[in-house]
Amino acid sequence: MTETRLRFPPSPTGYLHIGGARTALYNWLYARQQGGKLILRIEDTDADRSTQESIQGILDGLEWLGIDYDEGPYFQTEFEQDHRDAAQRLLDNGAAYKCFCTKEELDAKREAALSAKTALGYDRTCRNLSASEIEQKEQAGLASVIRFKVPDRTGTLGYDDSILGRIQANYSEVDDFVIVRSNGKPLYLLCNVVDDIRDRITHVVRGQDHMTNTLKQILLYEALEAPLPVFAHMPLTLDTKKAKISKRSHGEVVAVQFYRDHGFIPWAFNNFLALLGWSAGNDKEFFTREELIRDFSLERINKANAVFNYRKDDPKFFTDPKAIHINEHYLRTMEISELGELVKKELVSEGLWDTSYEKEQQEWYLKTIDMIRDRFHTLKDFTTLGRAYFADDFTVEEKPLKKNILKHEGLREWLVVLADRYALLDTWNLEETEKTARELADELDIKPGILINGMRTVVTGQLAGPSLFDILIAVGREKVVSRLRAIDRLFDQ
Repeated sequence: MTETRLRFPPSPTGYLHIGGARTALYNWLYARQQGGKLILRIEDTDADRSTQESIQGILDGLEWLGIDYDEGPYFQTEFEQDHRDAAQRLLDNGAAYKCFCTKEELDAKREAALSAKTALGYDRTCRNLSASEIEQKEQAGLASVIRFKVPDRTGTLGYDDSILGRIQANYSEVDDFVIVRSNGKPLYLLCNVVDDIRDRITHVVRGQDHMTNTLKQILLYEALEAPLPVFAHMPLTLDTKKAKISKRSHGEVVAVQFYRDHGFIPWAFNNFLALLGWSAGNDKEFFTREELIRDFSLERINKANAVFNYRKDDPKFFTDPKAIHINEHYLRTMEISELGELVKKELVSEGLWDTSYEKEQQEWYLKTIDMIRDRFHTLKDFTTLGRAYFADDFTVEEKPLKKNILKHEGLREWLVVLADRYALLDTWNLEETEKTARELADELDIKPGILINGMRTVVTGQLAGPSLFDILIAVGREKVVSRLRAIDRLFDQ
């Protein structure tokens, strides 16, 4: 039985794009489902644009996503001789020929073809040059490219796409295409096929923007006497205005690293990417790793383009709301020990990690992040909105400051009195902290909410969150008392 083999072949000319990440994910899912192999091949033949930084960005992005590969990374430039040898083989067996037409001549031919409304842009001037004619042109120092000789057949050339169905075109509509430049460098069309043959690729899963190459590549497979892989062309990823997403138009929000740096959970982002062009055929929205591998199929990839629902000037969402929604779900439902490890990385990066959270305070640490996670969207929220649980240098937001503190001048004294009473409590628990606050409110003849909301703002800097008295227990008596006694700083800032 033939082993299922897929590849992810990014060009290292920039960051790992979410469109590229989705391609990698779909290939990975199918390879894992079929018990096959995923090969990582870096297509670095564009020497002017390929960078080591981009290569590392691709590797880092895949590692963060958890998309592992079985072979590679291979680098396309390492196999340049394979590409040259294949071109020579095609020349030798008459499947390709040298073309000496100049750029000016080719431009004129294309203009003539447009005027005549013919299918071919090149009129095959050099297709049938004799050996002596070729030698004469070479001795004259004329530069040449190598063109593939499209078979002069009637009928159609086609293939069955696993996503789009039957794709075909008349042979007469396919130009004799260039496979080697005049400088001797083989082009992508040939390199890609030669590499896939060498790597024994059985399934080519890629974006629909590559469809213009596929029929030509099928001809190359045939001429090189290699079996055809299964082709599956995925929909493109567009923005809400139906434009293809790009860094130039959309900025860092379309880079995988953006989501890593903004506190997304890796599998949650994979879940989002999977649904950006695929569905299980029901309303299921959240998938474990095992479920997605089990349920994934090429046939259920959508034919229509996917929409990345990002509105650049929308202050409410910094990316597609569905990505945030899925991340929230995982953040709120994942095993607390697993979440604890992810939050630890954020705390370490912000200098907020205490080694005691892994030792004597581990129970407190896990219980605290479990308590506060329900209102959070990303892992970054633990070090921003949740900073008050791990440090004293937290920000008091403007809205709760105005609503809960500055409207009540009496809090300058009331919260200090409450702090003094808290300091003297025999027992620091939910019942006693709430009882003490409500008794003071009765004495002062004010609504308990004034003290409760004021305390929340002073202790956490936030307008909302878990029950205040749960917060007091989590933060601890010493810090609560200290923060309440420092109430003047909020009035005087």
